Order: sequence, then C-alpha cells, then structure tokens
Amino acid sequence: MAENNPTIFGSILRGEIPAERIHDDEHCIAFADIQPQAPVHLLVIPRQHIPSLKEAQPTDGALLGHLLLVAAKVAKDAGLQDWRTVINTGAEAGQTVFHLHVHVIGGRPLAWPPG
Repeated sequence: MAENNPTIFGSILRGEIPAERIHDDEHCIAFADIQPQAPVHLLVIPRQHIPSLKEAQPTDGALLGHLLLVAAKVAKDAGLQDWRTVINTGAEAGQTVFHLHVHVIGGRPLAWPPG
C-alpha cells in the first residue's frame, strides 16, 4: 500500500506530508488540491497504490465505485450542487501524480470541452 508508493500521495498517506483530510476511511482519503483549478477542488485517493486507471483490475471494481461515491459525498459536503469529476489517465491526458485519483471540481461554471 502506501509503504511501496513513491508518489507525493504515498507521502501523504504515510503522514510524511500534511494534508487536511476531509474524508478518511479504510479505502481512501480526500483532501483539498494544493493547486486548485476552481473555488472547490478536492482529491479522492485510494489507500491502495494503483498508478492510473489503465492499471486497475476487475478486482478493483468495488474500490473504484467507492471512490466515486466518496467523490459525491465530499462534493455535497462542500456545498456543491453541481460538480465535475475527473480522472486523468497518463501524462498526455494531464496526469502528473501516478497514483490513481479523482478530482472533484466545482464552485463556478465549467466550460466544455475541458482541455
């Protein structure tokens, strides 16, 4: 799990880097992004180290569903009525931390397409 995770998220999970956790359970944590792209920009990360969605396995299905349910919970808890969830997969798609994570973005109108 976190002990074999060399990313900044691994450091956060191990407590080496502080993060104000807004959700914490046995499967994942959530906290505010330090480089927000909107008034509300939260991250939901699994405790299990999965580098990206393309490395996820069928056995990770329950965890992936849990991440989305937590994303909805933290969005609602943040007072959002509408929000965007984003999972960047791979460098060309904008993934910069290679530990699967869900962005929860809202608090302003969001344009489409995003990139």
